[in-house]
Amino acid sequence: MKKDFRETIKHRRTYYKISSKSLISDEQIEEIIQFALTYVPSAFNSQSTRIVLLLGKHHQKLWNIVKEELRKVTSEKNFPKTEEKVNLSFAAGYGTVLFFEDQSVVQNLQQNFPLYKDVFPIWSQHTTAMHQFTVWTLLEDARFGASLQHYHPLIDDAVCKEWKLDPKWKLTAQMPFGVPTEEPGKKEMQPLEERMKVFK
Repeated sequence: MKKDFRETIKHRRTYYKISSKSLISDEQIEEIIQFALTYVPSAFNSQSTRIVLLLGKHHQKLWNIVKEELRKVTSEKNFPKTEEKVNLSFAAGYGTVLFFEDQSVVQNLQQNFPLYKDVFPIWSQHTTAMHQFTVWTLLEDARFGASLQHYHPLIDDAVCKEWKLDPKWKLTAQMPFGVPTEEPGKKEMQPLEERMKVFK
């Protein structure tokens, strides 16, 4: 049964225990990405976000790249624990969503609107964050568990080379997803009165 919008947001959590199963078709997963790219807003309607959806062997290839790059910067003693985390929490999933921001778009805006030159990169980060939250929430609505990972810039060059991506696309996050195999723990909430003010 589908949740309403508030319920979906409420139940969206970080899932580290996911399986390589899907309850919907690959075409429906693609539609989630297409919906986000079509309707999520961006500063000056820049539409600077780029998304790559990795399924099947491509999903596995990404996490092999992550492990290969982590091996270079992790001690031999600590690597097995790192590898286990990647295998069980991310590679074990059904797919991964890669989020990028097209720097050519950001740079064009900086040239065309010099008054806002310094803030366009910040607004670009706002745009990618909104896309990440929207995709995450829609995946939750499709009964997937997901998490948001940040193995960039460690993997940037290898990812760009493997999937022949435009080097102007700057990687901002990786979102592995799959059917949850375990519920997340309790989430602590700070008091709202410490985080919100109302003036009437």
